[in-house]
Amino acid sequence: MKRIVVFASGSGTNAENIIKFFNHTKIAKVTQVLCNNEHAKVFDRCKNLNISCLHFNRTDFLKEDTILNLLKEQADYIILAGFLWKIPEKIIKAFPNKIINIHPALLPKYGGKGMYGMHVHNAVKENNETETGITIHYVNENYDEGAIIYQAKTQLTTEDTPKTIAAKIHELEQRYFPRIIEEVIMETNE
Repeated sequence: MKRIVVFASGSGTNAENIIKFFNHTKIAKVTQVLCNNEHAKVFDRCKNLNISCLHFNRTDFLKEDTILNLLKEQADYIILAGFLWKIPEKIIKAFPNKIINIHPALLPKYGGKGMYGMHVHNAVKENNETETGITIHYVNENYDEGAIIYQAKTQLTTEDTPKTIAAKIHELEQRYFPRIIEEVIMETNE
């Protein structure tokens, strides 16, 4: 059984969905959640699911090998579920094509540093897009530029607001993210 470590920075709805999904498979299991925001709601979600959620700081992540060593002990795959920091090159090199992220837009549109959450949805609305969606992709050394694994689209109307766009994106994330992770794990281990 493959081991998944999830990185999160916020409410943890995607992390919770992934944990619950893999609790019912024999393919993989979430062994750990790591969070860079000590006030994030993901801690409560993990507590309710009996999954360890550890807080770490920028020094542990970037300068020390604390997080890298933990990952080497506990992870076959790393999943970014609303994680806002750039992944250090040493972690990318240690886990080639084993780090997967989800982005709330159809990359390459609306990607890059600072493009997350409502920032993306506001930009989509301001540009009068007729569709948007999610992109599940591998992580490389640049924000949102890794190879695309999967995209799902949703149609937009002129009545959509950034808030309704966010709801549509959330529904796509919940429906597709765990399933696509499972497919990647199964394909890379055949």
